[in-house]
Amino acid sequence: MQPSIYLPHGGGPCFFMDPPQDEPTRWVAMAAYLRSLPSLLPSRPDALLVISAHWEMPRPTVLAAAHPGLLFDYSNFPPHTYRLTYPAPGAPGLAAKVQSLLADAGIESDDDLERGYDHGIFIPLKVSFPDADVPILQLSLQLGLDPVRHMAIGKAISSLRAQNILVIGSGLSFHNLGALNDPRVNAPAQEFDRWLTETLCNVPPDRREARLAQWNRAPSARICHPHEEHLLPLMVTVGAAADAPGHHVFSSTIWGKAVSAYHFG
Repeated sequence: MQPSIYLPHGGGPCFFMDPPQDEPTRWVAMAAYLRSLPSLLPSRPDALLVISAHWEMPRPTVLAAAHPGLLFDYSNFPPHTYRLTYPAPGAPGLAAKVQSLLADAGIESDDDLERGYDHGIFIPLKVSFPDADVPILQLSLQLGLDPVRHMAIGKAISSLRAQNILVIGSGLSFHNLGALNDPRVNAPAQEFDRWLTETLCNVPPDRREARLAQWNRAPSARICHPHEEHLLPLMVTVGAAADAPGHHVFSSTIWGKAVSAYHFG
């Protein structure tokens, strides 16, 4: 049984750039966690089902191409970061299975054969699985970003974990770009991180979902997530977790703001 995982994907192509002069260690701990990810799994997964914060569609959509390219959906970074490669194969067979599972749960879905992996996919996975030899299926978020809907999507695909499929939600537990350099937000970010960890790791699964359904009422929630697209991949992984307990496997700071990763199962 593979876990479901919510991980931080960093900022743009951060792991493939020179260290920032103002904070040389900013991405070091996060990169070390991502490199360690395969060692934290019960076995090598047959495929990765990844939900990225950077793809929203009217209906859940699977990237069903056999060999997706890369979508360099970041701006104003060094030229070499637009020449990165990550030729991980797609997973068309898994795409069909996911659509079938969603249909069985009464959730309509679409497929896409043209889009490439966005940086919420290829940047962290290039660190975790640098050989690009594990097939990947990207699944979009659904417009509206309803947390209950995304937990339902996760529940629909939860059986895949028993088939050696690793479910990954790729986002960032703090995502307020306008406040990154504001030290006054450090304490609110820590406050929200404590609430999130308590909810995911110390609350029974039935209450966990109820709390997440109203995440925006949590302490400092909207300070940390003015727009919640980087938090919503978590909701899919929680749904896929079923009754599995949560584990707080990574904790660090960027610009003084608390960020975390959680594994379920």
